[in-house]
Amino acid sequence: MSENAQAAYDAIHQLIGNDPVAGDWFQVDQDRIQAFADATLDHQFIHLDPERAAETPFGGTIAHGFLTLSLLVHLSTSIPSDLLPFNGVLMGVNYGMNKVRFVNPVPSGSRVRATAATVDVQLKGNAVDQTRAMTVQIEDVEKPALVAEWIGRTVFA
Repeated sequence: MSENAQAAYDAIHQLIGNDPVAGDWFQVDQDRIQAFADATLDHQFIHLDPERAAETPFGGTIAHGFLTLSLLVHLSTSIPSDLLPFNGVLMGVNYGMNKVRFVNPVPSGSRVRATAATVDVQLKGNAVDQTRAMTVQIEDVEKPALVAEWIGRTVFA
């Protein structure tokens, strides 16, 4: 185990139990939804056909759930952190998710933002796994779009 990993673990451990912190708002427009549909080959009408989607309970086109999930990478970059940069970082990787729920659809044109709260940290040799409870909020909507537990792994020298 490296001293750098231990120092990071100690710092992150102090965050457990803190209130969630919110990032910046980001608009999910129809062009982004179309681009995601093209990239994933998921061309379901509820995402792309405003006329047909208007006849559904959604009342219009909605973002793919997996688009909302993939936006966590971008949305998380604007979440402020009190942590200072760690020494000896070799790399950080997306280690995966424990839980993901698509709670509420994101209508085209909506603005979303993410909140994060550290819920667990584990020291794994020269790596630290930080698990954060992530919520994607829709502006002016009480019920969130997405809730997930996201694990990031940082490897240290």
